[in-house]
Amino acid sequence: MPFVEDIPQYVGECCLIFVKSAKHLRATSRWLNPGATFIVRIIMRNWTRKAICLALLASVSQPAIAQSQDVSMPATSQTSHPEFARFAPKAATLNTKIDYTAWDEALRYLVFRMGKSIREGAPRVDPGMGTRRVYGHDSRYRLEGNRVIFSFMNQDVLTALTEYRQDLEQTANLVDIPRLAKNEQLAYWINLHNAAIIEQIALAYPVSQPSRIKLGASGLPFDETPFISVAGVKMSPKDIRTKIVFPHWKDPKVIYGFFRGEIGGPSIQTEAFTAENAGDLLDKSAKEFVNSLRGTQKSGDKLQVSTIFEEAQPFYFADLSADLKGHLLKYADEEVQAIVNNSVEVESSIYETDIADLANGETDPNYGFVTRDGDPTGTKIPTAVARLLVEQQQKFEKILRRDGPRGVVTVIDVDLPGAPEKPKEVE
Repeated sequence: MPFVEDIPQYVGECCLIFVKSAKHLRATSRWLNPGATFIVRIIMRNWTRKAICLALLASVSQPAIAQSQDVSMPATSQTSHPEFARFAPKAATLNTKIDYTAWDEALRYLVFRMGKSIREGAPRVDPGMGTRRVYGHDSRYRLEGNRVIFSFMNQDVLTALTEYRQDLEQTANLVDIPRLAKNEQLAYWINLHNAAIIEQIALAYPVSQPSRIKLGASGLPFDETPFISVAGVKMSPKDIRTKIVFPHWKDPKVIYGFFRGEIGGPSIQTEAFTAENAGDLLDKSAKEFVNSLRGTQKSGDKLQVSTIFEEAQPFYFADLSADLKGHLLKYADEEVQAIVNNSVEVESSIYETDIADLANGETDPNYGFVTRDGDPTGTKIPTAVARLLVEQQQKFEKILRRDGPRGVVTVIDVDLPGAPEKPKEVE
């Protein structure tokens, strides 16, 4: 593939800056402690993504607009891990809002949207001329799930990611997280989890399978390594999911907020979670995942589902067949509804461990050139990355031919006379 046509050239550098300012804090966050001077904020400056990373962003995004919803919690919940008991949600006594504008801006630059699944396995990839090796993504699931552009990160970005994760940890020393509004707590844990996942993969990159990343003297997988510290408690990303969030939130849609760095898991969103958008973002992620091949498939009279449901089963799906089916039907479209309803058995067996990036953690020695209006710009693009994005564009064209153009209705959140009160957070 000598040229990639009509891709704008983007040249620049990502600079992430953390600002600590009492004035800025008062303007953007409401802390009960007037003496607090801490705020976590990333300012993206002069970022123009290299080559074709952002070329198709505008055509990929199809935002789902809906009213914000609160994520339900059980009235009582116990944990078998005493050190994590301090994070059990308490009656909300703080009106503090944590500002995630910084993380929101970062995600809009770092995440490449792949669009919804068309429930078709991607075609086989043939080796290039004169070689038997296939560089880049070749999984049948490679056109599903958003990607983080790890291969385009420089050292400044890596340093900033670590500092941002540490600043999120420090937030828990300034405000009592369990006394925040429940959706505020949920947003904190999801954002911290996902920032930590992205940081550790970025530090280990290039890597094709994040599950193989080992940290510390113990050599544990990074998902199980307690490299995160919140209020003096060491924890791993898995601990956040299984010892804090899953035990205390009764709605299983929280599963879909947690990015695992792999194609097989829930998709990373292009915006930060907040108390206001948590319910909507989780619904959006759940619908995308449930209706994708990496979420559900049919094998005879058997319903095959992702292995991520095994981790969540003790908390949400005591009867894996009946409970999980009921959950899936809440988000399934017509095709998946038929698969679920006609299945006799449920088998948790689907998972793609390849990294959710553009290059599969590999360095392709072959390059094409970005062109504008047919003329080469001089910007080189790995052939494997160009191939993936061409396949992505072909998928969009297939969706357009099959479904036709669709409009987007934007609902502006306003209070109208006589309108019912906005839903309150579940106690």
